[in-house]
Amino acid sequence: MRLLLELSSCCNAAYDLSYYTKLQGFIYTLLRGTPYTVIHDKKGYKFFCFSNIFPIGDFKTGDKRRLLISSPELGLIRVLEEKLRNIDYPINIGETSFELLSVKTLKTKIPNNFTLITATPIILRIPRKNYEKYGIVSQKEYIFWQPEHSFEAFIKQLEENIFKKYNEFFGKKIDEFPIFETFGFKKSTVSHILLNGNEYKLFGSIWEFNFNGLRYDRRRREVLEFAIDCGLGEKNSMGFGFVNVMRKG
Repeated sequence: MRLLLELSSCCNAAYDLSYYTKLQGFIYTLLRGTPYTVIHDKKGYKFFCFSNIFPIGDFKTGDKRRLLISSPELGLIRVLEEKLRNIDYPINIGETSFELLSVKTLKTKIPNNFTLITATPIILRIPRKNYEKYGIVSQKEYIFWQPEHSFEAFIKQLEENIFKKYNEFFGKKIDEFPIFETFGFKKSTVSHILLNGNEYKLFGSIWEFNFNGLRYDRRRREVLEFAIDCGLGEKNSMGFGFVNVMRKG
């Protein structure tokens, strides 16, 4: 499930490319005092993601922008929707300020043939235990996937991450199976995030994933819809791995 927020800029401001933790903080503020306030301190997967504020570009007073928030947890989306509908003050995100014009829910549905478009970078780390499998030489506990590593490593780590989240969310264990068919690497990214006054670099990548003939593949469709709402890869609750569904034809 997704929430679509329609925003109007209250001031002139530069677009902040390190917006991730600021938008995350906005969502945590909305959840304060609700049953979902515990997510802030939860270890591991938090099961929500969000887009950037789009279209990207510096703000002028009155500019109209949009923001998407997604989660497979319907209750979380409903709580956020209720909180947002009761906002009667400007939304401040970092140095920017917005009037909330509208909010509506969107159900995640995937057609028979479609493309997943990466809207924010996918972050994936390869643990040391898998270095030999992928021909990686490093003394680090983990490395971020980058295009000098094999594409097999990316897809395997991505699918493993999806099934770990799926099993934890639903409290069951399902056997892994191939999810992705054809994919296209677009570019590498380096994102800067601020945590507790310190700046960190996260190495990610932008992709397109193509799917065909999912009408009768109920098992894969269910896992994919879950993954789309969660976000792909790691650091989803910071807004990484947000994807959009583009229908073919």
